[in-house]
Amino acid sequence: MHAGQLDVTTDLVEGLLRRQFPEWSTSAIRAVPSHGTVNALFRIGDHLVGRFPILPADPVVIRKELEDEADAARRLRAISPYPTPEPIAIGEPGESYPLPWAVYSWLDGRIAYDADVAGSTAFAEDLARFVLALRAAPTEGRVFTGTWRGGVLTSQDEYVADGLERSRGMIDVDALARLWADLRNTARTEPDVWTHRDLMPGNLLVADGRLAGVIDVGTFTVSDPAMDLQPAWNLLDARARSAFRAALGSDDDEWRRGMGWSFAQAIGCLWYYVETNPVMSRTAHHTLTALLTAA
Repeated sequence: MHAGQLDVTTDLVEGLLRRQFPEWSTSAIRAVPSHGTVNALFRIGDHLVGRFPILPADPVVIRKELEDEADAARRLRAISPYPTPEPIAIGEPGESYPLPWAVYSWLDGRIAYDADVAGSTAFAEDLARFVLALRAAPTEGRVFTGTWRGGVLTSQDEYVADGLERSRGMIDVDALARLWADLRNTARTEPDVWTHRDLMPGNLLVADGRLAGVIDVGTFTVSDPAMDLQPAWNLLDARARSAFRAALGSDDDEWRRGMGWSFAQAIGCLWYYVETNPVMSRTAHHTLTALLTAA
């Protein structure tokens, strides 16, 4: 998916486990098909999963990121009404793999990409329950300080402009440009709250048509409450979307900011992953089309 990305194989993972975590070295190792964009995933037995960063970087920086992700995962587990992964260990670089890596608990369930839940009002209400639980947790004065999505929409202007230009011929970018111009200055008065910030269909687990867990929790932090409205456009149909909004109690400004944050994520994924991760690109196209229709 990315220039220069690292190649992680089952043999490599077995070697790292044998040298660093011999207690798991006899476990069956299986690659996990994933639409994710930053980690290769491998089952370790039945109850664990190894997450191996695929983008070359400074190992010290990656180690700090993994430690921060583990802290975020522990905090989220304490407040989530649904299962979320538990951080188990952080591995060290090895002879054939240059970065630290992480081990988490494995959660069972089908990802929402593969489950028929887009029209389910019950699933939409489950999602709202998850989002509301995060919002209700005390922030203890924390505020968003990152550079990624979560602060103010206008911080995404340059990124959106680049994405629009690169997406010509793939979607009606002129209509999208008009929509972004309308959304970008939407008012906000609410304080930051705890947010997952990446509620993509691939991060939502489904069992028996209901939400069974939420994964990929490293982006959990305080930010604009509207950040977690993403499923309204990247997954749910119009009926379920209405149920999601009603359960959340979102006013017009929050709803429009949610549209803006979903737009900002999708416009970068549409062109970037069109050949290397078609599911991500198709999801982006679906999201942007839904936003144009809703507008």
